[in-house]
Amino acid sequence: MSTSRAARLAPVIEMAERAEREAVMQLGHCQGLLSQAQVKLGELEQYRGDYQQQWISEGQRGVSGQWLMNYQRFLSQLETAIGQQRQSVAWHSNNLDKVRVVWQQRYARLEGLRKLVQRYQEEARLSADKREQKLLDELAQRIRRDDSA
Repeated sequence: MSTSRAARLAPVIEMAERAEREAVMQLGHCQGLLSQAQVKLGELEQYRGDYQQQWISEGQRGVSGQWLMNYQRFLSQLETAIGQQRQSVAWHSNNLDKVRVVWQQRYARLEGLRKLVQRYQEEARLSADKREQKLLDELAQRIRRDDSA
């Protein structure tokens, strides 16, 4: 009976495995998106640093008012882009956390089902061992009865 209980759980385990695999794939995808967003943020920050270094170099030689206005306008746009990219990184990080929780739940469910199947299989094995031992004991008693008769 316990073996059939384990066998009846096979489709449930297959569904749980499929759900867990999908969650792993989604987790990997989200990690990739977060990495891309972080790289882009790093590039923007590096570009801002380079641009500010250009300001220092050009400023030492003297700049026109027009150049300064263009510099400030572009730097403002760059700061806006960096702010937006930071928001993107935060969103992707938050999304990754949510997807990780889903994966952890699916993984825990799958592991719980696997342990349940193992328990059912162990119960079936113990039950079969007891039946076999009972049969062997009965056979031994018959042999003793037959020998003593």
